[in-house]
Amino acid sequence: MSYIKANVVFPEELLKEIQKYVQGEMVYIPNSNGIRKEWGESSGNRAYLTGRNTEIRKKFVEGLSIDKLSSTFCLSIDSIKKIVYCNK
Repeated sequence: MSYIKANVVFPEELLKEIQKYVQGEMVYIPNSNGIRKEWGESSGNRAYLTGRNTEIRKKFVEGLSIDKLSSTFCLSIDSIKKIVYCNK
């Protein structure tokens, strides 16, 4: 997480008010309710895993065995079973 200089973001009056409470420290300001991103949305990991799991399910329906899927996708047999038998 990177930081942004307060004098660039806040109006001068607000910055002076904040400085009454905190000076020279890092302050975390959380997102508003309902705006929080889900795991992996920013990095793209969620989309990658969703695509990979969809492909695994498709190949399983086409007849590829769990052992073959395990070696093809470098995942354990138990992981493949969880993906294949999940109700998504």
